Amino acid sequence: MTIRRAFVLILLLLSVQPWAGAEPQRGRGGGGDSGEITILKPARVFDGDTMHEGWGVRVRGTRIDAAGPAGGLDATGAKTIDLPGTTLLPGLVEGHSHVLLHPYNETTWNDQVAHESLALRTARAVNHLRATLMAGFTTIRDLGTEGAGYADVGLKEAIDKGIIPGPRMLVSTRAIVATGSYGPKGYASEWTVPQGAEEADGIDSMARVVRSQIGHGADWIKFYADYRWGPLPGAHPTFTLESLTIGVQTAHVSGTPVSAHSSSPEGMRNAILAGVDTIEHGDAGTPEIFKLMAEKRIALCPTLAAGDATSQYAGWKKGEQPEPPGITRKRASFKAALDAGVTILSGSDVGVFTHGDNARELELMVSYGMSAADALKAATSVAGRVLRMENQIGQVKTGLFADLIAVDGDPTKDISSLRRVKFVMKNGTIYVGRPL
Repeated sequence: MTIRRAFVLILLLLSVQPWAGAEPQRGRGGGGDSGEITILKPARVFDGDTMHEGWGVRVRGTRIDAAGPAGGLDATGAKTIDLPGTTLLPGLVEGHSHVLLHPYNETTWNDQVAHESLALRTARAVNHLRATLMAGFTTIRDLGTEGAGYADVGLKEAIDKGIIPGPRMLVSTRAIVATGSYGPKGYASEWTVPQGAEEADGIDSMARVVRSQIGHGADWIKFYADYRWGPLPGAHPTFTLESLTIGVQTAHVSGTPVSAHSSSPEGMRNAILAGVDTIEHGDAGTPEIFKLMAEKRIALCPTLAAGDATSQYAGWKKGEQPEPPGITRKRASFKAALDAGVTILSGSDVGVFTHGDNARELELMVSYGMSAADALKAATSVAGRVLRMENQIGQVKTGLFADLIAVDGDPTKDISSLRRVKFVMKNGTIYVGRPL
């Protein structure tokens, strides 16, 4: 209880200083819970599946009230916000984030987990959440606090209560690893070093840890189905298929979906056969593995941006030097996933690189062979379905949350236009772009 109170105090202190440029514009066409009506008039609307020229959107309070040809929207009692030259689209979804990490070229993962205090990491995370929202990402799935306990649950609560600005959060708390397979590493063998995720082994331990994390507020369970451990180089499975299956079944009994970190074919196969809902990374996935994923309707969160970033941290001069082998393999595995018809959820592993630069993932998906329209779907309508929020987010559709952004230009023709954010509304509240 003492730790929880201290954590809440940190958030309250951080909220005292106003956020320049991120103050909700309630009562000025912002909607909120007031029931006010706002009509948004961009040049076009991407509804999560299709582009519509000349459309507008009417927002009532926290929800989308109507969408269609702008001239046909009932403007009675409404405030109008003109957004000329822009595309209005659903708030973007970040499918794989770590808000309690910051870029590895600033501080290594080991040092962040082992040497940075919970208070420091939480303070950083408040800024990370704000930057994410301001970049047009109104929902995130945060896949592990990496040694910061259940801080993600408290951050989610702070956002929901309006203490700090940020996107909707789906959290996975501590994540689950096999004993001895994770880090921090590099310490004397006689030391017992706190780990960046919660350890579990065997059937009984696995079920208990899953239940504990759900009890602490996890919206998703995350397993590390493989990792770099043992005497051989590369990633290897960390759990037996039996243990992993019990973990997935325990989560699913409660209605909690499951993600699996996995980059090796063996780890991916175990995760697929265990029944997970999404696989993260999939770096060494083969056509056969991706075919099995497609058959089982398991989505891939490719995290292209993380590998792009870490390769550059390691010395690769992008655009000047040939691609390193890891990038070439990633291109090939992503193409194999597309060819197999695997559902793609946009997720970048942001935290490895700078929060707010999330659009980097969509740019790389297009660079690696996905159409811009499909990349947009991966971060909107497809994301809503994969995250089991299709009746809440991901589309411009009557009754869904008024999570809407406007960008300068047409992202189906130039995906980089996602970086030119002119307007951000979350839950009917405006965070970027004041009404005229």
